[in-house]
Amino acid sequence: MTRVLVLNGPNLGRLGVREPEVYGSATLADLTAAAAGWGAELGLEVEVRQTDDEAELVGWLHEAVDTRSHVVLNPAAFTHYSYALRDAAAQVTEGGLVLVEVHLSNPLAREAFRHVSVIGPVATGTVAGFGFQSYELALRAVAARS
Repeated sequence: MTRVLVLNGPNLGRLGVREPEVYGSATLADLTAAAAGWGAELGLEVEVRQTDDEAELVGWLHEAVDTRSHVVLNPAAFTHYSYALRDAAAQVTEGGLVLVEVHLSNPLAREAFRHVSVIGPVATGTVAGFGFQSYELALRAVAARS
């Protein structure tokens, strides 16, 4: 079975209470359950993780390379400035694995500082602006490419 790490960056553990008008009222637990269901439907082994720690997220990307796991990555605020995360993400795609950058909201429709992604140029693709459905679309892309 194809393994996919669904990795979430800072503040995504606060889903459901943080800016529900932007991110919705569903929680990280809801996302985890939904992703497991989509994964099962697509024949994917999905593991959802969240951290507020940049170093931990980098380590998980290294783990993905070492275990030959595809990645769905919501880098959250790290999207815009974390070159360490960018370099780790590049190792995933350079290793022939799929890495889909995901965002619940559409960063291009928000504040100007959110318009630049350092992850997008090294990702296989990006899905943004569809709420939780962004993750479903990303998992479908992984399934189609793996």
